[in-house]
Amino acid sequence: MPNPVSEGAAPDEPPCRTGFAVAPLIAFRAAPDYLESLTRREGKKTMNWITNYVRPKINSLFSRREVPENLWTKCGECGTMLFHRELADNLNVCTNCDHHMAITPRERFAALFDGGVFTEVKVSEPIADPLHFRDQKKYPDRMKAAQKATGEKDAMLVAEGEIARTPIIAAAQDFTFMGGSMGMFVGNAIIAAAERAVKRKLPLVLFAAAGGARMQEGILSLMQMPRTTVAVQMLKEAGLPYIVVLTHPTTGGVTASYAMLGDVQIAEPNALICFAGPRVIEQTIREKLPEGFQRAEYLLDHGMLDRVTHRKKMREELVTIIRMLTRQSPAVRGELSAPRPETGKAEMAEAK
Repeated sequence: MPNPVSEGAAPDEPPCRTGFAVAPLIAFRAAPDYLESLTRREGKKTMNWITNYVRPKINSLFSRREVPENLWTKCGECGTMLFHRELADNLNVCTNCDHHMAITPRERFAALFDGGVFTEVKVSEPIADPLHFRDQKKYPDRMKAAQKATGEKDAMLVAEGEIARTPIIAAAQDFTFMGGSMGMFVGNAIIAAAERAVKRKLPLVLFAAAGGARMQEGILSLMQMPRTTVAVQMLKEAGLPYIVVLTHPTTGGVTASYAMLGDVQIAEPNALICFAGPRVIEQTIREKLPEGFQRAEYLLDHGMLDRVTHRKKMREELVTIIRMLTRQSPAVRGELSAPRPETGKAEMAEAK
């Protein structure tokens, strides 16, 4: 007895040897292919409701839905997956282990200044590639890639604004921009911030986060160490407060210059603050370093820092310190509207 073959089977397919009809196998075909084969067999177009409704509905079910890749962030300390809105509301601090992640200068300033309003201070741009440096990539190509990824010109942003109605000048390094490395632009930015502070007679708050000097600029990047030191000296001579907030990580030539010259040295919890890293030191002296060596809490215990402050409490801490150093009255935490005249008279009548 000849084995039946389904109508939808291809002519090159071998006949079924099981003795069972294979027509139900049509259900296992992809739905769009089945509709096309059905159209070809009938020799005419399918009904409008199949073409206009069923086919798009099936295609939407089988189509791949694109999901943004930046909705979740993994904590580098405890491995917890954090939703991006929850992480942003918590100022990029892990809600599980309190690990302080990197935060961009604009995000930091938005949380620092009143209402997130600030004015950028213009910084003169240096020569793009003075040494024509090239390693695996050309230096200009690396700069373009970093600028595209961060949306910033370079690794530092300078701004002017108010915190609790206290005007200040603030500068912050962006570690996501080539590791926050100190180049000529960073030197120009610190000088511009110091000059602006002296001109406006305002305190300067600097948030440091860097891996050191930028190797692509060679000796020119190292020259920013004395340049920034002179800029800090301008503030000292003008009698203006200079407060440094050290974030994770602050290393190399940045630590050896402007990052450790503040009148008040504050650090975020567990921030790595050093010149040479712990791995280099261990390989050099061939000894195991103490637990937490070169971390903010260790440096606080050994007199290198004045305070270790949580990022969510940093604003209040800075307001208190600045107003103390500038001999101002305590900041106003809230404002009450003036009582209405009618209300005041009524209360006085009731008191009598």
